[in-house]
Parts: sequence; structure tokens; C-alpha cells
Amino acid sequence: MSSPVQPPSARRFSPGRIAQWVAIGFALFWSLAPIYWMLSTSFKTELEATRLVPTLWPEAPTVANYVGLAGTSLPFVAFFVNTVVSCLVTAVVCVVIATPAAYALSRARFRLAGTVGYSILAFRMLPMVVVLAPLYLLLLNARLLDSGTGLVVGFTTFGLPFAVWMMKSFVDAVPIEIEEAARVDGYPRWQILLKVVVPLILPGILTTATFVFMEAWNNLIYPLTFITTMDKQTLPAALVLTFTGQFKTDWGGMMAAATITTLPLMIAFFAVQRSMVRGLTSGAVAGA
Repeated sequence: MSSPVQPPSARRFSPGRIAQWVAIGFALFWSLAPIYWMLSTSFKTELEATRLVPTLWPEAPTVANYVGLAGTSLPFVAFFVNTVVSCLVTAVVCVVIATPAAYALSRARFRLAGTVGYSILAFRMLPMVVVLAPLYLLLLNARLLDSGTGLVVGFTTFGLPFAVWMMKSFVDAVPIEIEEAARVDGYPRWQILLKVVVPLILPGILTTATFVFMEAWNNLIYPLTFITTMDKQTLPAALVLTFTGQFKTDWGGMMAAATITTLPLMIAFFAVQRSMVRGLTSGAVAGA
């Protein structure tokens, strides 16, 4: 005897469906609550932002914190430009180096291929603090401290292993038969990479570059260590050094600057969201 079919309304309010909605709501609250608090504090006055009993919504909303970013002697525009340039250069350098490296790890047939690949992954697992001191000494001897080039080298050192390992999964998804057909037509290896493989993994390249860009953008410890001149700082480090004092912290100004700092990441994410999903999906299929 078959069980009775439940009406759509009963299935809609089933315990499992309710548990799913509760989990989704909790995840949304957990993710969006800090963003809301950042936006709310950025419109509060200095007195209201430092109250012992915080307010959920500004009692007297003001844009003075945003106006202060451009109206004071704070080189906020320089911080923004430094961050954008260093992160973009880091993303480009990592992708340019990681693409042939990932292709070599995916297609090469030598005894230590697996060892080399896992060594790159193991280096990625190291905390930033572990490589901070050796990297500092390296930049010191190369006279690259307190420079944009040295900062890009630092970002690339930590972003390149991730880019290589991620790009390898995208190259693995490309059928080897396509390359064999190109080899029969007389294409050398480097032309196969540039004219055949790269166009097919373009969503993966864009995905990898986006992740490297966001990771470099949010990096705090490297700018604080490698950059000593205030005008050359990036936004995360500049926010800590500028708005945090010995006796008080300008929470309203810091949250206003943090809001402007977050906007490029949100815009970049939504702009390449479709390509990122396509690239991550192709990498997951390749891994499966």
C-alpha cells in the first residue's frame, strides 16, 4: 500500500525544510552582522561610537567620517592607489608564473612530479609568520624594503603556491586529446599552452587571479613589516596605524575607511562571480 502524497504546503513546512531555513538564516546573520555593524558605525559621531552601551542604529547619522577621509591630511587616496596597484601586479605575476608551472605539473611525466606538487601545497600550509623573517632578510639584502616591488615580492611568495595548485586542477580538466591533435598539426609545446590550453582555462585563470587579488588586499602583516614610509602603506596597515592611537581609537573614521576598502572587493567579486563559479566547478569536476 503506497503512502499518501503530502500536499505542497506540508512539504514546505516540514521539519527538514524548517531546519534548512534556520541554518541559512543563521549563516546569513553570521556573515552580514559585521558588515552591518561596520556601516552603522561609519555613520555615527565620535561620542556615539565610543559609548559603553552601543546603539544598533545611529541616533544622529552623519557623513563627517567619510568627509574626513578626503578633507584631512591623511593620504587616503595614496593608500588606496598603493593597495590597488600592488594587488593587481601580484595577481598578474602569480597567474603568469603559475600557468606554465601548473601545466608542467599536470602534463609532465617524471618521477618527482607528485613530490614537487605536494611540496608546493605544503609550503602553502605554512603560516605567514614562518616565512616572514627569511623574507625580510632577503628583501633587506636585495634592498627592496620599503618599496612597492618588495611588497609585491612578499605577496607573490605566499600567493604563488596557491595559484599553482589551483591552476593545476584547471589544466587537468583539459582533455589531453586536444593537445595531441595540436601536436600532430606541428604546434610546439609553448604554442599549445598559449593557443590551446590557456583559452580553455580562461575562467580558471580569472578565478585564480581574483583569489590572489583578494588575499593580497587583506594582507596586513606584510605591509606592516616591509613598509616603513607612511605614504607607501596599503589600506589595511594604514587603517591600523592611522586610526588607532595610544589613548583612543577613531572608530567612526576607521569604519568609514574600512567600508571604502571593502567596496572594491565586493565589486570585483560580483563582477567575476559567474566566471569564478564556472572555474571552481571545472576544477571540482577535474578533481573528481
